[in-house]
Amino acid sequence: MPAARRKPGIAGCVAVFVAALAVPAPARAQPVQVTTDLGVVRGVRHDGVIEFRGIPYAAPPVTNLRWELPQPAKPWRGLLDANQYRSACPQVARHGPTEASDSEDCLYLNVATPLHGIEKPPRRRPVIVWIHGGGFVGGSSALYPLYFIASSGDVIVVSLNYRLGVFGFMATPWFGTDHNGGYGLEDQRFALRWVKRNIAAFGGDPGNVTLAGEGAGGASVCMHILAPDETAGLFHKAIIQSAGCTAPLPTVAEAKRTGQQVAARVGCGDEETALACLRGKSAKELLDAAAEVGAAGTMPYAPATGTRTVPLPGTEAIATGRFVKVPLINGGTRDEQRLDVAYDIQRGGTITRENYADHLRTMYGANADAVLKAYPLGAYSSAAAALGTVMSDFTPDAGRNNCIFLQTGRLLSRSVAVYEYVFADRSAPPVIPDPGFEMGAVHASELPYQFPHFSNTNRLDGPDLAPASQKLAEQMMAYWTSFAHSGRPSAADAPAWGAFRSNASVMRFEPEKAGGFDAAAAHHCAFWRSLYPKNLDE
Repeated sequence: MPAARRKPGIAGCVAVFVAALAVPAPARAQPVQVTTDLGVVRGVRHDGVIEFRGIPYAAPPVTNLRWELPQPAKPWRGLLDANQYRSACPQVARHGPTEASDSEDCLYLNVATPLHGIEKPPRRRPVIVWIHGGGFVGGSSALYPLYFIASSGDVIVVSLNYRLGVFGFMATPWFGTDHNGGYGLEDQRFALRWVKRNIAAFGGDPGNVTLAGEGAGGASVCMHILAPDETAGLFHKAIIQSAGCTAPLPTVAEAKRTGQQVAARVGCGDEETALACLRGKSAKELLDAAAEVGAAGTMPYAPATGTRTVPLPGTEAIATGRFVKVPLINGGTRDEQRLDVAYDIQRGGTITRENYADHLRTMYGANADAVLKAYPLGAYSSAAAALGTVMSDFTPDAGRNNCIFLQTGRLLSRSVAVYEYVFADRSAPPVIPDPGFEMGAVHASELPYQFPHFSNTNRLDGPDLAPASQKLAEQMMAYWTSFAHSGRPSAADAPAWGAFRSNASVMRFEPEKAGGFDAAAAHHCAFWRSLYPKNLDE
């Protein structure tokens, strides 16, 4: 038995108290300050990281800076207490959970380092820059807690806000031709230049930056890859989640029509005064008009091609070698588009056994009968699940489908190392309230595996992952962060993940079943290529 402990007397207590005064305060109680090129910032310690939130990387894009390239933020005097996220960029609330914002003072970024990441002499750590999703019209960096990636992978993680929708991705005849419809992407590039100048002060290596994103964030990564004259040297690896770099995009001429409709709706249709008129409107007026104009479109404010921001469509740029050649992780989720079906039901739509074929005709036109034969209703638990599966395998007018992901990986792998994956954990936490059918591994369902308790809201109130899913999350983050370190994903006690060589060399992320599989066969890509050879041409 251990010896009994004696309670110290008064003299002993005084001695302990005096000794405590002589010991330096623990490291977690000491403020952490970093000097950037604009001023000094002070971070906060939590969950195994030091985090700096709300650092301005560009001037507020207001008044005459609306629809202009981002401009430098003003230096500040004294200490900037970087302990709070700043406002999301202007957006309307979408799909129930996401919050609205009308603040244009929103160009801020956040940096998270491991607790001992700021060292002297420094051991520079890899940097992951995360671009949030949201269909180019919504979202915010505040929805993505950075501590799990930073602490588990010994990397520096940066996240950022960028202009959205009517402010960031609308084209008009009155904006500058070089960047028309691409100001949100230019914000992201401005933030990457901030990282290049400043990340060493946080312990990061400006020569080892991995650019990553999901949804519209993943598509943004594609757009940066497709603009080598603008982005070469700003990043050295890339992670694309749920976005196809070969997906169809509007031309500037097509995108301008949407901008003209927005201008007309707010009374700014006169050619001579349109720009000044638009700059005189409130953020809310423009948001409301943009939402009304875009209500019928799939993605009305996607980046346009034909500018310096996005010079060429993805298939042409990749085929001609005009893209940034860096190693990539690329893929998406097994049941991507079941989320869109759920949103349609949430808005009052109906998908039944009686109208399933009608939905297919709307999407696939003359090919609908062939699709119905390949995806018979009897093979699925519901018409909604069947329609979501069809759309997740291939949709001709959208970039979020598995055959497009595979085509992107296949084309890029001719020039660079590509590590292709499918996230397939059908027990992932739901990202929206129960729509009445099995959603499975839908779009964004992998995000809680990277950002604990992700819920698409500032509340971050998503549930804990089940034990098997939590183990999968740890494996995935080991792959992701080792890729940031070396350009090759690896994880202890997990399957080897080789570079893409064929459709059968794709990693499937599923609890207790992770490993390679034939993704093209699973998603019937040969069938889809026979119907849409122009979309899926090899």
